[in-house]
Amino acid sequence: MKKFCSIIAALSMALAIALPLSAQIQTPAPSPTAEVKTKVGLTDVTLLYSRPSIKGRVVFSADKTAVVPFGSMWRTGANSATKISFGDDITVGGVAIKKGDYALFTSPGATEWKVMFFKYDSPGAGDYGDKTAVATWTLKPQKLSEKVETFTLDINDQTLDKANINIMWENTKVSIPVSADVDAKVKASIDRVMAGPSSNDYSAAATYYLTTKKELNKALEWIQKANAMTAKEPQFWTLRTESLILAELGKKKEAIDVAMRSLAAAKEAKNQDYISMNEASIAQWKK
Repeated sequence: MKKFCSIIAALSMALAIALPLSAQIQTPAPSPTAEVKTKVGLTDVTLLYSRPSIKGRVVFSADKTAVVPFGSMWRTGANSATKISFGDDITVGGVAIKKGDYALFTSPGATEWKVMFFKYDSPGAGDYGDKTAVATWTLKPQKLSEKVETFTLDINDQTLDKANINIMWENTKVSIPVSADVDAKVKASIDRVMAGPSSNDYSAAATYYLTTKKELNKALEWIQKANAMTAKEPQFWTLRTESLILAELGKKKEAIDVAMRSLAAAKEAKNQDYISMNEASIAQWKK
């Protein structure tokens, strides 16, 4: 019994030592992180920001004790710099913005807000004060009829190619208009599909049929279309695929002719793997 009690005591002491090292107390974040993802037209737009709440304070005011005094440079959220990402080039407030990540800062005022995009290179909000903005806009704030307790960014008021990035807190809303060039993308997509399969599509289909030994005559038709569609000389790897299909079909002489072209192209590209594979195949098919 004494031995058992000693074991229990030892285990209790070990747990008492280990728990402070491994246990972590979790509490709700005062300004939880939020992520908003959507498309404007065909362009991916993502907002990553933290959401402070009013908690009885004055948010926007000329008073220096306000959460965000007029004229101050604000990270437009809490904690880290607010990040906005565009998957393609886009137009924001009439200004062309390149695809990429940006830090969103604002300088609120009673009758107008200054909105700024900086190239995003750090989550630290204090790292942007001495940097030059990629683009700056002056926008009119709107007064909301209902109070927004928790700071909110959303992407709303969407049409086929337009939307607003809305900044909302307390009784204030500021909308940043964005638009995407949908017509050019849709037309390019239509033209691509209507033009039929690309050389890569034909090559991939032919390679699959060669690998699975299915309908080799169809595979030959596809790889020859792929090689004929190449702007200049066909690539050495697609020529090799054609030679292998010809060999599988028993057309050794034609296979050697195409393999010789693949070999010459591989030598020009200094690709030793394809040089060796073609030389081995040519030697085998000549037997």
